[in-house]
Amino acid sequence: MDWNLVFVIAMFAVFIALLFTGYPLAFVLGGTAVIFAVLGEIMNTYFDIWVDADLGYMKLVISRIFGVMSNYSFVPVPMFIFMGFMLDKSEIAKDLLRALQMALGPVPGGLALAVTLIGVVLAASTGIIGASVVLLTALALPTMLQDKYSPELASGTVAASGTLGILIPPSIMLILMADQMSLSVGDLFMAAVVPGLILAALYFLYIVVVTFLRPELAPPLPAAERALPLRRILALVATSLVPPLLLIFAVLGSIFFGIASPSEAAGVGAMGATILAAARGKLNLQCMKEVSFATAKTTAFITGAVIGATAFAVVLRGVGGDEVIDHGILSLPFGPTGTLIAILAIIFALGFILDWIEITLIILPLLAVSVPKLGFDPLWFTILVAVCLQTSFLTPPVGFALFYMKAAAPPGITLAHIYRGIVPFVILQLLGLAIVFAFPILVTWLPRLAYG
Repeated sequence: MDWNLVFVIAMFAVFIALLFTGYPLAFVLGGTAVIFAVLGEIMNTYFDIWVDADLGYMKLVISRIFGVMSNYSFVPVPMFIFMGFMLDKSEIAKDLLRALQMALGPVPGGLALAVTLIGVVLAASTGIIGASVVLLTALALPTMLQDKYSPELASGTVAASGTLGILIPPSIMLILMADQMSLSVGDLFMAAVVPGLILAALYFLYIVVVTFLRPELAPPLPAAERALPLRRILALVATSLVPPLLLIFAVLGSIFFGIASPSEAAGVGAMGATILAAARGKLNLQCMKEVSFATAKTTAFITGAVIGATAFAVVLRGVGGDEVIDHGILSLPFGPTGTLIAILAIIFALGFILDWIEITLIILPLLAVSVPKLGFDPLWFTILVAVCLQTSFLTPPVGFALFYMKAAAPPGITLAHIYRGIVPFVILQLLGLAIVFAFPILVTWLPRLAYG
């Protein structure tokens, strides 16, 4: 019997089983690694059954963790997180929603379109999914229901728009993906811009079409509620939209034009968000304490997950996990394109039970060896996975956006409303994935434009 293969299968089985116990991800990953390292030591020492995993691998884990934590790619993470929470405290999204609501009020579905546009702005300026979904739910959902919107359309729009930040840079997921795939963070940021905007455009188009065909799902704002003069509406839009756009340009533009590295741009973003909060009169000691605490908590969660995943990966690779995955992928009888479709289908299915962190830290590195052998551009493949992982936020039972929304939603919104509402948007995400799959140039042209 090949005990190494048994260990590989057992490690994945135990990992998935422990996830459903509710223990933190870092402990599940690290604990699984320790359990199997100890088990391997016992089998090798007392039962004369040889497996390539023992307590010696724990020494490798320690050195590997030091290497991972000293990786320059992780430096932007806390600053981008700080930027997102500080912009949340500035309440600029609240003013922007009111301005766009007035500007798009005469249009059926105007408020849903406004939510989608705000989702893009939040995605490009925060990248904090939980904060974006909760913020949009608290600000927009009660107003949409008050304006007689369909609960399904309203909840689906808010959930999908709030998760755009996982793809549109500066995304924390893209930073982790760049490290796992040995890619440049700047290249991955540039490669994700067009696919992210494609998803937003698909949401926008869907809302326009469905409200044109069935205007009762999202009636226009009554004239009495949009009585502000046009000049006042334009001033509201300008004052609430221009500052975050300038911040986005300062952060992403400095990366795209080679003026600053992602770490330096993250520092600019953190400072810019703080200045913006101060200019709006929201910056005080309590605000700084709350933002700093939230930043430390989120960064610690991600760091713990990375450390746990490192331990898991060391033990898994010790028993030949990467060779098993590589052999299994290359043995599929579908040809390179068919194999890639199968990989994306598996990742989509895993999104129902795992979130993006587990897939990024555990599954993606195992695929990094096989993808170049299939002849595919690793940059394009990584963006395909990133688009595919959009669905993991919306697909039950582990779709975190659904839980964020339910926690902040008004009493009239049930889980049934949310589940029915997200179905069209998951289909749109798969359509966006198909578009990026069919036209790789949508991913590669911007990095090529930047670097020739």
